[in-house]
Order: sequence, then C-alpha cells, then structure tokens
Amino acid sequence: MRIIFAGTPHAAVPTLQRLVNSPHDVCAVITRPPARSGRGRGMHPSPVAQCATELGLNVMEAASLKGDDVAQYVHALHADLGVVVAYGGLVPAAVLDMPRHGWINLHFSDLPRWRGAAPVQWAIRAGDTTTASCVFQLEETLDTGDVYSRVTVDIADQNAGELLESMANSGAEQLLEVVNTIENGTAIAVPQTSQGVTVARMLTHADGFVDFAADAATTERIIRSVTPNPGAWTLLPDGRRMKIAQVTPTSSTSLGPGRLVVTKNSVEVGCSDTCLRLDTVAPAGKGWMDGAAWARGARPTADFALGRAKEA
Repeated sequence: MRIIFAGTPHAAVPTLQRLVNSPHDVCAVITRPPARSGRGRGMHPSPVAQCATELGLNVMEAASLKGDDVAQYVHALHADLGVVVAYGGLVPAAVLDMPRHGWINLHFSDLPRWRGAAPVQWAIRAGDTTTASCVFQLEETLDTGDVYSRVTVDIADQNAGELLESMANSGAEQLLEVVNTIENGTAIAVPQTSQGVTVARMLTHADGFVDFAADAATTERIIRSVTPNPGAWTLLPDGRRMKIAQVTPTSSTSLGPGRLVVTKNSVEVGCSDTCLRLDTVAPAGKGWMDGAAWARGARPTADFALGRAKEA
C-alpha cells in the first residue's frame, strides 16, 4: 500500500523505519518544523525529519495539518492509508478522507484512558500498574476512533522515557500488523467504551516541581513521570533549583517533608510517610552526581529542607 506517515518525536521513528523496511511504500512523510533544542537552544529538524531524510523519503514540514497546502499535498499523493505516530496535531476531516482507508494512529495508552499528548507520563503519575499501546482509526475528535489492536504493557518502575522507548519499539511491529490486515481485508476495529475517559495534557516545567509533601510512593511517581522531560526539580533553602533524575523508596521513618537523613554513602529525604533515597541529582550549574556526593559538597545543616517554597 502507498502510505503517508505523519510523526515528529523520537517515539515515532521506530514505526517509520519498520514501514520503510516492509513491502509497503512510504510515499511521503509529514512532520513538524524545526524547533529549538539542546544546550545551545539552536533550531533542529525533528527526529522524524532527520530519519526520513536519511532514508531518502519525501518530507513536508508543517506546523499544522489544517492548511490548504497540506490538503493539496496529501490529495496529490493518492495514498491508500495515512499513519500517525505522535505528530502533534489533529488531522482535519477533509484530509482524513483522502487516503482510501483513511488514517490510523499508534497511541501509547489503554484507550479511552489517557487520550491526549502525554499518555505515558500520566499513566505513571497516576499510579497505573499497566497501560497499553493501541492502534485505532483516526477521527476528527481527539483519540476517539475504533481500536484495531490493543497490547497491554506493564509499567513496573520505569520512568517515562524508558517506558515510551520500549512501547515505541514494540508498537512499530504492532502497527505494521494492523496495516497488513487492512490491506488484506481482515482488519476488525472495536469501538471504544464511553467509560473511564481521561485526558493526558502535556506536562510542563511546573509539573516537575517536587516539594516532598506527599507520600513517598506518590512523590517517586511524580519524578518518574517527568524523567527525562520536562524533568523533576526541587528547591534548596537558598532558593536555587536542584534537578532530580532518580530516587529509590526506602523504609526509613521520615523526619518531615524535605528533611534529610545524611550518611557517608547515602542521602534520604523525608516525605509525608517514609523517605526517598536521592540517587542522582544535579545542583544548579553542575552535572549529574550521586546524592551522597552532592551532600558532601553542600554540607546540609540539621534544619536543612528541600522543596519548601515553589519557584515563582
């Protein structure tokens, strides 16, 4: 089949690569324009654009799929199917109808739970023990279409980056299987239930703030949900920020939210019930380091506490 692929981040790359290596013809790729990233905040093409260019595919960069230029481009391709993986915008009705079989989407949640931009992050944050990757028929409304394939995934103790990478790799083969069934006429799509609908908005820098006021399990999930992006952070008593990449729950009794228990080889921070060991942190202007190494340099006093006041 002639396939149009629309996607933007790293999570979309495995599916693009799998389709290119299949008997199907990826006739064009649509991705969002270059964006600022990296230390220098320079403009860089999307991961999908970079991959598509290396593969010698036709690439169109568009901030939205709603423009007349996109509609004309898609119409001229005479595609059999459109495939979306994390493009970053809705497909308008006119464009949805252009490929012979419409468009399908690989979404990293157990639909209808966590419709929206950040399903993996919110599944972790909410304490879900499992999630799923779903391939469904795109409609004009957000993540509401009938589901062709659903594969359950255990979350365990993975952070958002680890879980998304794993699901992106396994989901590529899952989506190809659906494409094959659409081609041979055996695909069956099941309507989503109207029960249990939740929306997963994009997480922001503010969502990564950790004040340690909640219980240890909740706080640990917050940290995993924003790792590696947008990142977890807390405040030192002097108001400077400290980033947090990894913590481990312990059974130690808390001295109070944000209070520290410092030994030669570890640093534990209190939550509302027990403590979390600070495994990997980065004080402002410094690189990642072990929590104990940070404490040896910071020499926290007895009244030292993390996360007392949220940054303005």
